[in-house]
Amino acid sequence: MSGKYTFTMIKPDAVRAGNIGNILAMINKAGFRIVAMKYTKLSAEQAGKFYEVHAARPFYGELVEFMSSGALVAAILEKDNAVADFRTLIGATNPADAADGTIRKLYAANVGENAVHGSDSDENAAIEGQFFFSGLERF
Repeated sequence: MSGKYTFTMIKPDAVRAGNIGNILAMINKAGFRIVAMKYTKLSAEQAGKFYEVHAARPFYGELVEFMSSGALVAAILEKDNAVADFRTLIGATNPADAADGTIRKLYAANVGENAVHGSDSDENAAIEGQFFFSGLERF
């Protein structure tokens, strides 16, 4: 995945709030093509492995607990400049700081329950996409 792909998850808070359709519509309207997508739930162990890069940070335990608290939607998205464009679409991690019209401004409750995950680099997009999807699940 070099420049054309990113990875996202619609997090358990947004799923519980019934915002899957609204968020997917925003993703489509922004010109992203969904290459792979699944509705799933992470165990605490899986969430811990996915977020192991943050293991030393004080919020790690809460993050793992939250991400394993309910269903989520994982997806690989395609578009030129995918990582940067998607980060712009989702907005700042803290929805209070997010620009108007961004996913987090519209659907996130707070910095901890911020509706969506978006890869922060091409390298992490590839790693995160591989965590959830085999080659047979990408179209």
